[in-house]
Amino acid sequence: MPFQPSSLTIKREKPRTPTEGEKIKSARTRSVEDRGVLEEERIFRRGVVSVLDLIAPAAFKVDSSNVQLGSVFARTIFVVTYPRYIGVGWSSPIINLNYSLDVGIFFYPVKSEIILKQLKKKVGALEAQILSDAEKGAARDPLRETALRDIEKLRDDLTQGTEHFFQFAFYVTLQAPTIEKLDKMSEDVESIFGSKLIYTKRVFFQAEQGFNSTLPLGNDELMITFNMNSSPIASSFPFISSDLTSDNGILYGINRHNNSLILFDRFSLQNANMVVFATSGAGKSFAIKLEILRSLMLGTDVIVIDPEMEYKHLSDAVGGTYINISLSSKSKVNPFDLPRPREENYSIEDIIRNGVITVKGLIRIMLGGRLTTEEDSLIDRALLETYAKKDIVPGVNLATAEMPILQDFVNILEGMEGAKDLVTRLKKFTEGTFAGLFNAPTNVDINNQLVIFSVRDLEDELRPLAIYSIVNYIWAAVRSNLKKRILAIDEAWWLMQNEDSAKFVFALVKRCRKYFLGITTITQDVNDFLTSPYGQAIVNNSALQLLMKQSPAAIDQIAKTFLLTQSERYLLLESAVGEGIFFAGNKHAAIKVVASYTEDQLITTDPQQLLQIEQSKREFAENAAAQGGDAQGAGFH
Repeated sequence: MPFQPSSLTIKREKPRTPTEGEKIKSARTRSVEDRGVLEEERIFRRGVVSVLDLIAPAAFKVDSSNVQLGSVFARTIFVVTYPRYIGVGWSSPIINLNYSLDVGIFFYPVKSEIILKQLKKKVGALEAQILSDAEKGAARDPLRETALRDIEKLRDDLTQGTEHFFQFAFYVTLQAPTIEKLDKMSEDVESIFGSKLIYTKRVFFQAEQGFNSTLPLGNDELMITFNMNSSPIASSFPFISSDLTSDNGILYGINRHNNSLILFDRFSLQNANMVVFATSGAGKSFAIKLEILRSLMLGTDVIVIDPEMEYKHLSDAVGGTYINISLSSKSKVNPFDLPRPREENYSIEDIIRNGVITVKGLIRIMLGGRLTTEEDSLIDRALLETYAKKDIVPGVNLATAEMPILQDFVNILEGMEGAKDLVTRLKKFTEGTFAGLFNAPTNVDINNQLVIFSVRDLEDELRPLAIYSIVNYIWAAVRSNLKKRILAIDEAWWLMQNEDSAKFVFALVKRCRKYFLGITTITQDVNDFLTSPYGQAIVNNSALQLLMKQSPAAIDQIAKTFLLTQSERYLLLESAVGEGIFFAGNKHAAIKVVASYTEDQLITTDPQQLLQIEQSKREFAENAAAQGGDAQGAGFH
């Protein structure tokens, strides 16, 4: 039976519109629910640590002249007046202070029409006063005349649009751990401002407003301004830091103050000498080898005295000459060598006398200390006779002369009355255990851009003697042939242990500038070096100084010698490897020594890294040999 629709009709009722009272009740219900959710969120957030909780001090106390944030005291100093003339970068001494400080600067532009109107009134008053003084016959007032000229020039500049006018505010907030330190810092800053004729004041009953004005919020709550036009405001540019970048020279590292490059030519200073102080493992040898590598690229000759065979890898990489000085080595350096002068107008007599003095210092070290007056006189006379026996006398041509050796000197002593004890004590250097070190003619050649003298295989007793003799030989070569050279003496404290060797190095440091030579003295035993009067003099005669990580035992001596601030002391105590302070003349900056990957592979002193490099070399050689063998086998078949 087919389906038929029902005759019943289903009616759908329209939804009832809520009354006004129901709407109000529903809105109230939702409002209560929303407030409940917000309250729950507020309770939740109260238990969550926010950024404000992390940066806010534990307590905040406001005094009349300073505020205390936890354990730190802060005080704001503001500028009241400026002199008539102010130099560019006048804020540099403040910005570069090794103090914890914040600087706030505010500029408020002023419309030129308002200023021109005020200046017009001021010009009228000044002209009237000057005219009145002239009519009365009074002496002219230079202050009024100067003010009138300045105002007239400012009016012209404002009218032409070359200058604009501002109200300028400058605030400095200092921070210190104690109120005594804060007072000392405030006096220092006020003295620096005062030296530039800038008058400042400390906040008084506005300490909180001053502190807020130097926060990075841009709120000036002090509103202490000074009227100033564009030019002097431009000289107040605050973003200045220590800079050691020059047009010529090599890259020593990165300036940690502002990430600029420290490029410097040591030969551009009053002398090219350098001292390097650091603890073991601080990166001093790495820094010096990096300087050597980059100096070689610019054509500078380099000679190094290497006490621990650290420069062998570098020498092999650049094709340098590596000379090993030891008791059994074939390389010999004769301490009796004299320089072959490069000029015609030299005095052979002076050269001989200087050679006698130098060798006498070496003999004194060999004999273990001071000599009596009679012994000193005998040695002096014997040395002159030793040179004379080889026909080295005034008027001789030193270029072709044969130099004596230690055995010749001992032979002369044996024929002198009263020298028996001296001969006995020197026998060990001619016939005994140490005979192979000094008793032979020089047979080394330093005609290479890089020359390394290694003294690693010598006993500690012989190292000062060998270094003294090597330096004397190098000095003779330097005086014979003028070139741009660097002499690096690693572990120079060996030479500071004896007065004669210390005096000899100091004499070289003072005289080397005339021979285009820069001497680098490197040491990790700072106290031994600086407690010697000659060590202190060497530092004073070195225009470049590099201080790297220091031990607590040596920091007081370092701070006293280099006049370091407390912040610089902390920097040297906490420096990482390759970081320190670089001094160049009157400038200095925090430095980080950086090298490229290739440079690092050439100059590294890390034993583990050196082992990896040697292993890579062996593997490469084995692979090359294996490939060569395979090729030969293939050809045979």
